[in-house]
Amino acid sequence: MFSELFAGLSRSFPYWVVVVAYFLGSIPTSYLVGKVFFQTDIRKSGSGNIGATNALRIFGAKAGIAVLVVDMLKGVAAIMLAKSMLNYVTSINTLNWIIALSGVSVILGHVFTIFLRFKGGKGVATAAGVFLTLTPFPFIFCLVLFGCVVYMTKYVSLGSILAAFSFFVIELVTQVIFKFNNLPRFLLVGLMVGLIVARHKANLQRLMEGKENKVSFRPRKQEF
Repeated sequence: MFSELFAGLSRSFPYWVVVVAYFLGSIPTSYLVGKVFFQTDIRKSGSGNIGATNALRIFGAKAGIAVLVVDMLKGVAAIMLAKSMLNYVTSINTLNWIIALSGVSVILGHVFTIFLRFKGGKGVATAAGVFLTLTPFPFIFCLVLFGCVVYMTKYVSLGSILAAFSFFVIELVTQVIFKFNNLPRFLLVGLMVGLIVARHKANLQRLMEGKENKVSFRPRKQEF
């Protein structure tokens, strides 16, 4: 019965996955981890952000990594769900738009979560899950770049910005080589990279002023 309902809805309105992607992205992972395991509202600690970096600072390495993985999996799940529409659409172009819009939607859900009055994280981890699923090899290159920058500088924000910008450059070169054969994906990458950089505006200001917080991987007293 469920499979028949899924098939019927997918054939009549395959874009329903875009709506689901938003609510999936809206799940406030670090907020739930803080409340359940530490009886703490992460929004009132550290930077006040509900992303994995602040969870790492406030709750320690185990919690920070757990939040990072789950937030990435939200992006992976959204894209995999969108790709499942392959058998229900009439063209590859339509599928590409569904995938791109689902990617945008899940990231916007994380950044503007409906469950916390539309105030969420910066979208980096969820975007990473999206791009890992869409373009794994460029993503892995940018992930290595991110890791090197964070290791050398201890600035997660700087690593995020440089990795995002590099990913856009790679996507632009790829699209030029293949004559923009996947315009929806290119627009997704451009929009999301722009959003990530915009969400790091305050971090950029602190970096230029030498006031940006450095990340520490030492365990906290309270680990879950």
